[in-house]
Amino acid sequence: MKRGMKLLVGVLVRIPGLMFPCEEEEEMMREENTEELEVLEAQIKHLQAEVKGLHQQLQEEDCRNITFNFEGPMKEALAFMCGLTEGEGKEVVVSKLEEEVEQLERKIKLQIQINGISVTRCITKTLDHSGRKEVQLFCISGHCSGLDFQVEFKLSEVQEHQRTVNELNVVLDSKDPQSFSSFLSRVEENNNLLLFFRTLRTFSDRCADRTRAFQHFQEKFPSVVSLPGGCRSEVMRLSHPELSGCVFFVYWSFEVSTEGAVILKIRLLPKIPEQALQFYSQPAGGAAEAFQSLLRTLGPEATIESVIRGVGLLPDAEPSS
Repeated sequence: MKRGMKLLVGVLVRIPGLMFPCEEEEEMMREENTEELEVLEAQIKHLQAEVKGLHQQLQEEDCRNITFNFEGPMKEALAFMCGLTEGEGKEVVVSKLEEEVEQLERKIKLQIQINGISVTRCITKTLDHSGRKEVQLFCISGHCSGLDFQVEFKLSEVQEHQRTVNELNVVLDSKDPQSFSSFLSRVEENNNLLLFFRTLRTFSDRCADRTRAFQHFQEKFPSVVSLPGGCRSEVMRLSHPELSGCVFFVYWSFEVSTEGAVILKIRLLPKIPEQALQFYSQPAGGAAEAFQSLLRTLGPEATIESVIRGVGLLPDAEPSS
């Protein structure tokens, strides 16, 4: 009986088109999986096409945002290169673009000569551009007389004439954080970008003058003058080589008013041992008062040099003929 069943199964298997129920189910499952794969592949291709279209749309939008900030040949050239317009040939467009860049470079050099501010990096991003209102984010980095700065703010423009600055944030690399930090806080609070740049030039020039003076005194009197914080700091140390306990400190700082006025403040602070004070008929504070009197008469550099010669027991400078 078992042998007959085996023979029957062997014959049925050899008949073309005849399958067992389990094999039919497997074939149906394969067909269903194939259909599902085809549907998924079609959906993937559709999504890829949408992503490509959105990416292209984003590029065109970025180009519009870029060209919106330029005028004249620069705007036309950028629009042509971004494929937004059709016009003259590539050589003509590039030639106009080079000419526009040269003009901008000349304007930048002239601007640096006038205000002393050199911009090394400028990043703009359009945050809102709807109707008659446009909001842009600016991030500007640069330096002025050795002081590095970074300014970030939002510029809102309505009808091309009404512009307002908001959310002003300023970072300044200065050795005088106390003298300038309060001024920066007021500038940021009032979003007064113009006052910051106007004051920055004056403040940086005063810092540069102090740096040159400190370097000059250190090179001229190396045995007496030392700069604990470097030539850009506000402190200069004066001491006699053989009298290490007797030290004078010159504090050369600035005070910036609310209106942006930079006020010079120079103080002389003596550090004398108590034993040496017994030989003085006048209190040590008299030296600071005499120093301020000399400042009003001779000016900063001549006054400081006279103090250096006194501390170092050096002869007075010979008058120039």
